[in-house]
Amino acid sequence: MNPADHSVAWDHPPTRRSWTAHMFMNVLGFFGWIAAWIGLLYVLVVFLSPGFGFLFVLPLCYCVYRAVVQLRYFPPALRMRRIMRAYPWQVLQRVPHGLTSHPDVSEKHHGWFEFPNPARPEQRLALVFARHLRTEWWHRRMAPRAKPKLKAQIESIWFAGDPRFIGLIAVGGRGGTVPRRLHVLEQWADSRNGQRLSDWGVTAEDIERGRRVGVYPASP
Repeated sequence: MNPADHSVAWDHPPTRRSWTAHMFMNVLGFFGWIAAWIGLLYVLVVFLSPGFGFLFVLPLCYCVYRAVVQLRYFPPALRMRRIMRAYPWQVLQRVPHGLTSHPDVSEKHHGWFEFPNPARPEQRLALVFARHLRTEWWHRRMAPRAKPKLKAQIESIWFAGDPRFIGLIAVGGRGGTVPRRLHVLEQWADSRNGQRLSDWGVTAEDIERGRRVGVYPASP
């Protein structure tokens, strides 16, 4: 089943299952850390004397911290779903990428991929990892000194989105039939500038589709 054969990524059944599993792990992780906090507190109160309380301060605080961090995974996951409902998958080979600063992005970021502009395929636009959350897997394979075996895992990239606004990337698992390692990339060039959008060939329809995903650029 070719993922690019569907009008939007969400119509691809393995994609829906992959996103559901991704969201399930987010929920499981959140409630798992809450359960760990309750379990530690129960052990302290029921089985131990108050004198052992100092041993539980750091573990209890860490459980709270991890639960809060887990909450930060939910907004990107919901945005993934919106992107999947608005854009189709493309399977691209040897996508340019890097971990250093990109000349078109002035703000600090955590790596980038370049994708062809839908209006002008000869022009490439950078989308960046705006946050460091869950980027370790990607960074290890994007590093210049990464082993060839690791680099080979990102030679083929699944992409859904519009590089003038936002995008979702993944790699193909199970023989290239299922998207794995889903991650949202953002456009950090000054795309709010109307002149920049005109230079990129953005139409009113493109802007409307971007707004369905939650991106609100200026009019071209």
